[in-house]
Amino acid sequence: MTELHPRTQRVADRLSEAGIAGEVVVLPDSAATAAQAAAALGVEVGAIANSLVFWCDGEPLLVMTSGAHRVDTSALASRLGRGEIRRAKPDQVLSATGQVIGGVAPTGHPAPIETIVDEHLASYPQLWAAAGTAHTVFPLTFDELVRLTAGTVLRVD
Repeated sequence: MTELHPRTQRVADRLSEAGIAGEVVVLPDSAATAAQAAAALGVEVGAIANSLVFWCDGEPLLVMTSGAHRVDTSALASRLGRGEIRRAKPDQVLSATGQVIGGVAPTGHPAPIETIVDEHLASYPQLWAAAGTAHTVFPLTFDELVRLTAGTVLRVD
């Protein structure tokens, strides 16, 4: 077996600890965007669970959204009863997740991050999420994603 990047190994370890059977897949080309990941995997872009890091009230906020949707930050802030939600800067993403933009996984972070899971992801029997790098992904179900992230299911668009 090929040795995994340390960030990806942390993700794989968290999946195993959570009892999620999906195995990390190493892709030959970058899958830093939902469209790239969907094309590489031969799935609908909506089945890609994008890990988007935002900053809200001085804290990171991870939003797991369908690759087919954009996050309406104003509407989401209103639903959460929070202040402004802004895209995190690359250094904030790295600090909060230990991972870089384009490869942020829903798990494997240095500390838990409040997570919102897009309710639209529930319509796909299998999801794919990044596994710590732009070349690694793993499959899981919607219920596994919610459990893995301890996420709150909301509409994000």
